[in-house]
Amino acid sequence: MLKTEKLPRHILKEFLDEKVEKYQHPDFISSDPIQVPHKFSQKEDIEIAGFLAATIAWGNRKSIINNANRLMDIMGNSPYDFVMEYSQNDAYRFDGFVHRTFNATDASFFVESLQNIYTQHGGLENVFAKHGEESSLQKSISEFKKIFFSIDHPTRTMKHISDPEKNSAAKRINMFLRWMVRDGSKGVDFGIWNKINPSQLSCPLDVHSGNVARKLGLLTRKQNDAKALQELDNALRALDQDDPVKYDFALFGLGVFEKFSN
Repeated sequence: MLKTEKLPRHILKEFLDEKVEKYQHPDFISSDPIQVPHKFSQKEDIEIAGFLAATIAWGNRKSIINNANRLMDIMGNSPYDFVMEYSQNDAYRFDGFVHRTFNATDASFFVESLQNIYTQHGGLENVFAKHGEESSLQKSISEFKKIFFSIDHPTRTMKHISDPEKNSAAKRINMFLRWMVRDGSKGVDFGIWNKINPSQLSCPLDVHSGNVARKLGLLTRKQNDAKALQELDNALRALDQDDPVKYDFALFGLGVFEKFSN
């Protein structure tokens, strides 16, 4: 096993690049929520399916995938058409749906808000691109949350969209943005958004990627919060400023499949 104490940057980069190649592969889609948007070919279907799958991506991975597919079934496996044609009369379709703390009330509002975003704000890509900074989308995520809840909404539902300005690492939204923005030629991410550059992305920071990053010396902060995300961003950009989030594959693969941080 690689000794990780004070690795020279070129050795660390070589090690992580090798793991990126190993785990950025379609073989791993079958165990990942990204398989849900891969069911679709139309841009809007992909981004809506991806957004909803990412939103409920916490807990048991099998449960996440099953429940995301259930949402797609409820939406007739035509998520964009469902969103655009949705009215309160359709709310009953979500009756009984629940994933952890995300329930039918939340699902119904999410569809209403997505309809507002597509009809009034030019779609998800436009909203996230509008406030992008040179090497960060964290302000964009905060502004997205404001727009998402700019229509009447249940107070309970606000907890399901993270806000970096409140020190959240916003893991699930950063994961969704990776899916949409990074080059799709490897058959994993989609690369269907061209108004945002991969250099602006942040790594989805969770317990697995955080623990591996600490073991590799990429991260010293103990909490997985916005400050830790900034520290990890800086470390990954030093390895590849154009596509820092490719290392999500390495960190996640090392943590989940190789138990590297144990």
